[in-house]
Amino acid sequence: MLIIDWQVPDLSGADVLRWAREKLPAVLPVLFMTSRSGEDDIVAGLAAGADDYMIKPIRRGELVARVQALLRRAYPTQNTIEQIQFSHYIFEPRTGRLLDRGELVELTQKEFDLALLLFRNLGRPLSRAYILEAVWSRDVEIPSRTMDTHVSRVRTKLKLRPENGFRLAPVYSYGYRLEQVSG
Repeated sequence: MLIIDWQVPDLSGADVLRWAREKLPAVLPVLFMTSRSGEDDIVAGLAAGADDYMIKPIRRGELVARVQALLRRAYPTQNTIEQIQFSHYIFEPRTGRLLDRGELVELTQKEFDLALLLFRNLGRPLSRAYILEAVWSRDVEIPSRTMDTHVSRVRTKLKLRPENGFRLAPVYSYGYRLEQVSG
């Protein structure tokens, strides 16, 4: 996939796109990112061969969603459901589904993202700042207790207690750590 800015040094994004369409596989998705917001600019970018067009400032969630949509359309055979397993928890990142011992756990997207982040960093203390950046993105101002509320919900919904093999614990004046416990 190519993500091109309209203004690149020494030539235009349209020139880069023309070169890419001549030299690279036709299925390759291309997304223009630019501060040009006029209808003529958008039409010119799409007419030049771009598959999508985003206007700066870019919102992180929208960028991720558009990239995923372009990749799904361009490479449909690669869209099998990816599963990441941690003990009896099975995460499906593309669908946002989480199974615990085969049962679907109802989570919001933020809860899912937080749970997956914690499991991918099992045993590591994660700072509040890192969690905010990874789950909410730094551009978003969230109330101070939002993270704690989400952590509490994840702990409850996933039954992250020592008797179930995991403990989600606060790290004083730092953040949180998910630990696997033997028992």
